[in-house]
Amino acid sequence: MSKTTVSIPPRHFRLALIGNPNSGKSSVFNRLTGLRQKVGNFPGITVDKKVGHYSLPSAKVLDLIDFPGAYSLYPTAQDERIVVQTLANPLDENYPDAVLYVADFTRLEKHLLLFTQIRDLGLPVILGLNMADMAAKQGRQIDREWLSKRLGVPVVIISSHSGQGFVELEAEITRIAQATPAAPANPVLYRGSAEERKLASALQPLFPDNNPYQNILIAHHHKWLPFLAASERQQVAEITQTHGFNSLQHQVEETMARFDGFGTIVRQALRQQTNQGNSFTGRIDDWLTNRWLGPLIFLVLMFFIFQSIYAWAAYPMEAIEWLFGQLNEAVKAILPAGWFTNLVTDGLLAGLGGVLVFIPQIAILFFLITLLEEVGYMARAAFMFDRLMHFFGLNGRSLVALISSGACAIPAIMSTRNIANRKERMITILVAPFISCSARLPVYVVLIGFVVPNTGNSGFFNAQGLAFMGLYLLGIFAALGTALIFKYIFKSEEPSLLMLELPEYRQPLLRNVGLTVYEKVRSFLVEAGKVILVISVILWALASYGPAAEMAAATAKAEQLAAQQKLDSNTQDDLTAALRLEASYAGHLGKWIEPAIRPLGFDWKMGVAIICSFAAREVFVGTMATLYSVGSTTEELSIHDRLAQERDPLTGEKVYSQATALSLVIFYVFAMMCMSTLAVVKRETGSWKWPAFQFVFMTALAYLSSFLVYQWVS
Repeated sequence: MSKTTVSIPPRHFRLALIGNPNSGKSSVFNRLTGLRQKVGNFPGITVDKKVGHYSLPSAKVLDLIDFPGAYSLYPTAQDERIVVQTLANPLDENYPDAVLYVADFTRLEKHLLLFTQIRDLGLPVILGLNMADMAAKQGRQIDREWLSKRLGVPVVIISSHSGQGFVELEAEITRIAQATPAAPANPVLYRGSAEERKLASALQPLFPDNNPYQNILIAHHHKWLPFLAASERQQVAEITQTHGFNSLQHQVEETMARFDGFGTIVRQALRQQTNQGNSFTGRIDDWLTNRWLGPLIFLVLMFFIFQSIYAWAAYPMEAIEWLFGQLNEAVKAILPAGWFTNLVTDGLLAGLGGVLVFIPQIAILFFLITLLEEVGYMARAAFMFDRLMHFFGLNGRSLVALISSGACAIPAIMSTRNIANRKERMITILVAPFISCSARLPVYVVLIGFVVPNTGNSGFFNAQGLAFMGLYLLGIFAALGTALIFKYIFKSEEPSLLMLELPEYRQPLLRNVGLTVYEKVRSFLVEAGKVILVISVILWALASYGPAAEMAAATAKAEQLAAQQKLDSNTQDDLTAALRLEASYAGHLGKWIEPAIRPLGFDWKMGVAIICSFAAREVFVGTMATLYSVGSTTEELSIHDRLAQERDPLTGEKVYSQATALSLVIFYVFAMMCMSTLAVVKRETGSWKWPAFQFVFMTALAYLSSFLVYQWVS
């Protein structure tokens, strides 16, 4: 019997990018990889993992992994643990072949603790001193060769902003990838205490692939490291107990010893230093973080963002609507009449067009938020509102998560991993979905036109833009009010601390901003597009077909009414479509839930859209576009105009009155209408209890608020 040989392609050389937060590590990653990157998750968790491809002159391809920012291998936040659990386990699928460590040249004394720990893991390391342009403005110079010799690694001075030093950096990457050298045989910067060395030796039989420092890390973190089996965890616990190992004491001793070691080296390597950069940052912070002026500036910036989202995107939105209208007409002119043509025009194009039209607002939102992050302002906002956040049971870092929710609640919830206090983290997770995300934008933009008529601009201000901001503020008040209630419900004995490094103000790198906007919009399109395509096809089928007898009766009734009222062919087609839609399977589904939502002012079509939008909020608009385009002769109209023309067949009144539209938009401000967010909450909390609780209390609040608003306005 012959054996079949299965050839497994060799994996790419892996280069990890590691560094402290605000070191410019991600900017280096973007400059090296450009658009040749993708976003995934680390195994078993929801923390983002960016992987980019980099080609050497020899055509060899490298995988660059951008790890979360961390201050040391003794983490205080959950996202920092990713670095530890990967580097402490040589068998991890993300374990690198080499490390590019990125440090802020202007703050080198603070950024080398993690470097020295990685250096002792035995991995080949390149030290990149980033922000060389800012260091030059500060008059900072360094003896690079002497520093390289003392640290035992190649040192490259770079600027991710200007591109300085990247030719030399790429040459070092090429050398280290082609030669795969062992770590230099220079003396390590931390030898460990005699007790730690004995402990590392005792653990070696358990972990034969590890080096001594990896064993020390396992001794410190064995209680939570996910790659340890239960039996291994028990054995490590017994060995550490036998050796009388005090983890906290040894962490403090190691940290102090490392700072003493590399602190002396850095002071000797630096030749000149001034404080021009610090004084410049300090002068700006005197204004932007002022107790009274700072919050006012923050509110002005947020107001500017909301106005920009609504005002700047008008023309590109109109262009997209026009394009889809033309495309719809072209498809109908090319394809023969029939079910397939109706599927393409009434299902796919109507659904996609109803969502793609809102890409301009989403891109503007991501652009402005990313711009503030690049400048260094968002860290100041977290620092500035820390005391206020504590009043509501939150943390200064919660503000960053809440602001990020304006783009999407999913990454915002994942970003709470850097909140050390469990109570504050849990409250942030539970209230973050109240902040209006980009998926709500399509709903708001369509419905605000019914609530606030477009009376034009009064100078810079726009009435609909003000209403748009009001919806965001309503979500913010709901989040803070709910957090305040939870503050007194949840109990915790953990201390509440905010450890945050305020970066230097710097000119934003538009390449980074552009890549972030591209990545987020692409993710929105791909993820939403998959859902919308499936939902649109299902909806088209449900709205186009139904019980044969009822569909035939609807057609006959339309013909009878058209003859009695002497309707023209277009009006008769619209009447037929409306009656057949009501008789379809979608109509039956909507009619089934209509009694529950009628007190809110919703009809059965809105009920169908609400059910479908549990897949994703933005599906609401695509659903309405599909429902109101099936069989209609007015495909060239925008979704807003189609809804504006809809009338109650019994009363003849407009379906989307001011009361109904306001009730519907209030429902979407408060409701938890996103299955993906619920799934992430489950993964972050480790239980279905919390997402179930979150769904119930948010939906109840949405229903009650919508009911009160509709009854009051109508």
